[in-house]
This record gives sequence, structure tokens and C-alpha cells, in this order.
Amino acid sequence: MTTTAPSHDADALVPAGRGSAQIADLARTVTGAATLDDASLRRYLHGLPGVDKVGADGRAAQLGTRSIKTTAKAWGLDLAIRMIDLTTLEGADTPGKVRALAAKARQPVPGDPTCPPVAAVCVYNDMVGVAKEAVAGTGIKVAAVSTAFPSGRASSAVRLLDTADAVAAGADEIDMVIDRGAFLSGRYAKVYEDIVATREACHAGGRDAHLKVILETGELVTYDNVRRASWLAMLAGADFIKTSTGKVAPAATLPVTVVMLEAVRDFRRDTGVQVGVKPAGGIKTAKDALKYLVAVNEVAGEDWLDPDWFRFGASSLLNDVLLQREKMRTGWYSGPDYVTVD
Repeated sequence: MTTTAPSHDADALVPAGRGSAQIADLARTVTGAATLDDASLRRYLHGLPGVDKVGADGRAAQLGTRSIKTTAKAWGLDLAIRMIDLTTLEGADTPGKVRALAAKARQPVPGDPTCPPVAAVCVYNDMVGVAKEAVAGTGIKVAAVSTAFPSGRASSAVRLLDTADAVAAGADEIDMVIDRGAFLSGRYAKVYEDIVATREACHAGGRDAHLKVILETGELVTYDNVRRASWLAMLAGADFIKTSTGKVAPAATLPVTVVMLEAVRDFRRDTGVQVGVKPAGGIKTAKDALKYLVAVNEVAGEDWLDPDWFRFGASSLLNDVLLQREKMRTGWYSGPDYVTVD
């Protein structure tokens, strides 16, 4: 397995294509440790360069001032649609609501074939079968939140059963939460082992569910912790690293996402393995989405400007993007009845 940085994504190792032994070998190589225990992981993670908070905030603010016009804006809006994981994670979710969400995912603007579909529909485990049936044959993925989402407060056995249930129901992607209590108390080996075990559950029985690892950055508090958690998740074989559950404030922020984009960029430089990023929660407007796309391009690079490598976890973002898209097409803003209410 190569550990040299590729020049293009075609040369990068896709995380899902690696076995557990390869992941462990790479983690030991990167950390320089024969055994991946709390001490060795702490030594490596706390040896990562610290994040300059003022610098990270300043860079995010500067990226947010970029002006995108005309054809570039139209391209960016369509790309943002293709990157959305259209999400409903409420206790009141019903099969009918999930089917309606899936219909919107397939055809965001009824009667307009130029509008692209979204990347995925994200639901709870018990709605995976409904969602799979509703998007069958479209290429739209079904993602399921797992491992005792959103708190993660459950035994390892329960967390793995939760994952196995979603995978057996047909989930294409698993959005797992890390044990933030374990991470914040320095039990890095437990977090690493949880991610590895969840990844194995994603591939049990010949299945191939991609794994998104939710860091819940609002609870990690510092940018240094965000960087460490990002690297820990990638060392454990994450296909994506994700900011938040959307259930904790603050959820996704542009500075935190910049820190995570730097992490995936540096990880690919050092290992040859490309990992995706998914900010989730609180991204509600087309203007915000375009800021994130600018950050992706400027920080990680254009290889990440693809739904395979960058996603938005959102419920209301799609509506505003559709309204902005219609404004560009017609020259005026449509009323709220132009889009469905989710």
C-alpha cells in the first residue's frame, strides 16, 4: 500500500476499499507506534500542530467574503444540491414524511429536469427500508444515523447492534457518533476501537456501507480537539468526518469546517488516502453553502468539490438553494409556495 501523496484523486486510496489490517498498519505507520493504545495515540495526537484560533477564524471570515457571480454561482448552486444529505431525524417521522422527502430528493423542482437530485436521504434506522424503496433506481444513497445517535451513550455492543440493524435494512451510508466522553477524558484507544468495529459492521456479510464519523464539534470545544478527533477518525478508517449531529449547539461552523478540511488535506498528503467532509446542522442558506464550497476549493482543493468527498447535512438548506436558483433563472424571487415545506 502506498503512503506517498497522490497528485490527483484518481491515485488516492478510497477508504472503503481498505481492509482492517491495512487500516491498522497505516495507523501504526503514521503514529510510529507498535501498539495503538491510549499512550501512543495521545502522544501522536497531542504532537499535531496546534490550531491558531485567531488565524482559523480570520481565514474563515476572509473566505466568507468571496463574491461568486453568474455562471460560477449557478454551477455552485447545482453542486450544492448534489451534495445535500436531505435529512429528517425527528421522533414524529412517519413513512409518509420519508416518502415525501425522498420524492423531493429525486426531483427537487417538479417539472424541471435540469435540477439535479440530492446525494442522499438521511433517516433513522427504522425508516431505512421506506427510504430505500422510495429512491430505488435513482442512485440516491440512504444514510442512517447510528451508534445511539445523537448522544452515543450506550455500550459498545448496543452501538454495534444499532449499526448492524441499519446495514441489514439496506443503508448505503452509516453516520456514527463518537463517544465524546471517552475522547475528552483521553481514552483515545476506545474511540479508535469503536470506529474500527463500526466500520467492520458496515462491511459485514459482503456489504459496503460507507462510514461517516460524527465528531460533535460543539462538544469538543477547542479547535485543537477538532483536529485531533479528525485525525483519530481517519486513522481508524473513516470514509467521511462529519461535524455534528445537528442536535447540539453550536453545530457546523465555517471555522471548524476549515480545520477539518485542513486535516483531510494533510492526511492525504501524508498517507495517500482521501477522506470526505460533511458539515451538518445550521447551514440554512444558499449564501452559506457557497461559502463552504469556496472553503473546500481553497483549503482542501478541487478534488473535494464532488458529492463523493463533500456533503451538507441539512433539512432546510435545499429550499433556499432552490429559491436562489429560480431567482437566477427568472430574475425575481419566488414566493415561499414555490418550494415544499419539509
